[in-house]
Amino acid sequence: MNRQAQSAVLFLLGASLLHAGTTDLYLRYVKAGLQPLLLAAGAVLIATALATAWYEWRATSRGETTTTPSAAPAHPEPRVSWLLVLPLLALILVAPPALGSYSATRTGTSLQEPLAYPALPAAGDLRLSVVDYAGRAVYDDGRTLTGRRIRLTGFLALDRDGTPYLVRMALNCCAADAQPVKVGLTGRIPPVLQPDTWLEITGTYTPHRVKDPVNDGPIPFIEVTGARPVPPPKDPYDETWNT
Repeated sequence: MNRQAQSAVLFLLGASLLHAGTTDLYLRYVKAGLQPLLLAAGAVLIATALATAWYEWRATSRGETTTTPSAAPAHPEPRVSWLLVLPLLALILVAPPALGSYSATRTGTSLQEPLAYPALPAAGDLRLSVVDYAGRAVYDDGRTLTGRRIRLTGFLALDRDGTPYLVRMALNCCAADAQPVKVGLTGRIPPVLQPDTWLEITGTYTPHRVKDPVNDGPIPFIEVTGARPVPPPKDPYDETWNT
């Protein structure tokens, strides 16, 4: 591709990064804390594209060429090279779905032991993340959960034997390294279970747990007393284990 085309592709890539970074789209790809870097990268790419276009315009206006006298004769650039623009257009026009039940049921739970357990409110319902509940249930034996009414939000996944899980995909850096943390559901489970449905679960701690059939990792359970569908959150991934 010639320099004009290169600058156009750079500009489109920078604009795509800025578009993603100034909307919720970037949360489908990277963790929320990387937004400033994403915006900075987009700004640098746009500045580079404009500088490249200006340099080429100045060289052309002076009658200069961008090839040396010893260089081989120039050939027309293949039109197929413009297919490089298609991924950029897809980034702008098509928002990919967040990872869901398909990935969760084919990947073993990635529950990690927390370094510490933040203090919980002394009264009222406990609104916890799936990761926080699972960590306390497995590695603290539910000592801070017993006797409390708990609320969890996640998407539904069904194991091969039909066991329902409430899941959040935990994120280290980007969606490419997202791994599921699963909490099994028992008790008053909704009669109709549709995978990838987002639910707010109300329930209580139960010591029941099983091993994930994929990697033998621990999966705690929650005794469900109520469940209601909720819209998917703005940020579908859980980053609490690395903050």
